[in-house]
Amino acid sequence: MSRNPHIKKRIVCAPDSPLQRVLRSLPRVAQSPAPALVIGESGTGKEGIVQRIHDLAPWRSGPFVAINCGAIPAALLESELFGHVRGAFTGADRPRLGRIEAASNGTLLLDEVGELPLELQPKLLRVLQEREYTPVGSETPRRVECRIIAATNKDLVAEVEAGRFRNDLFFRLDVVRIELPPLRARMMDLPLLAAHFLELHAEANGSAVSGFTPEALEELTHFSWPGNVRELENIILGLLVLREEGVIDRDDVRWKLSTRPGWTPPRDSLSIALPEDGLILKETLDRVEHDLIREALCRSKGNRSQAASLLGLNRTTLVEKLKRRPVYTEGDEAGA
Repeated sequence: MSRNPHIKKRIVCAPDSPLQRVLRSLPRVAQSPAPALVIGESGTGKEGIVQRIHDLAPWRSGPFVAINCGAIPAALLESELFGHVRGAFTGADRPRLGRIEAASNGTLLLDEVGELPLELQPKLLRVLQEREYTPVGSETPRRVECRIIAATNKDLVAEVEAGRFRNDLFFRLDVVRIELPPLRARMMDLPLLAAHFLELHAEANGSAVSGFTPEALEELTHFSWPGNVRELENIILGLLVLREEGVIDRDDVRWKLSTRPGWTPPRDSLSIALPEDGLILKETLDRVEHDLIREALCRSKGNRSQAASLLGLNRTTLVEKLKRRPVYTEGDEAGA
């Protein structure tokens, strides 16, 4: 993924984002060597959070090593984690350093730990309990000198109940738990994230796009983002590749999102018809409410007090609704 080498990818969120609670906890979490478990859907930025913990830790000058437990075949994962000695198996003509040893005096991230094969889980449990491990083919234990943080998008309690994950290993990992909200629960962050990804990728992809129209940002909020922040980044990157200059508008966004599973074009009017296969009432009512709020804000030129009056709401109620799901209009007067 091409990006501007002078701009660092960072964690972006609004002051009222639910992610702020997580970020406020990280300096404290970073001071402890205890195991931690980061839970969140795919694409929510789990590795970025663990990297932030490492950067705040007293051992931040040590290495940060990540391994995706679901991306390596089970037959190779043990050697990747623990290393092996020469002659441990056919083809092992030289010793290999495992990720645990590579992370000495630093942080080891076990990404997608829920995919760890059951037969390797006792070995990881030994690492956490005894702070030692044995390379493949060796009989000599070695000390573990790193902090271990696991991440998963799975419900590990359900995995334990199904017999796919050891109960004792779960408890050893779940000393400090960090839960990341999905993007659909932090839509107030979407314009900041979109702007960040534009800044990150525009120059490297030969695009002089300067921003987004309010309608484009509005359109982005109609999507549920099952792939979360990673999916948003890829959508923005795709838009930049196709648009050389100007601003990204609603039609650009609709065209790009129309290729995504689960996307349906939002209604431009408030008329509602019951589809033959039914609908989800809460989602439909939420959309009607959102459209009415947008219409009220447009009619009042962004004045929230006037918009609240048109809707028969207290201004504070309207502000709370906008925090949960922002509406973007021309001339928005945030303080009105």
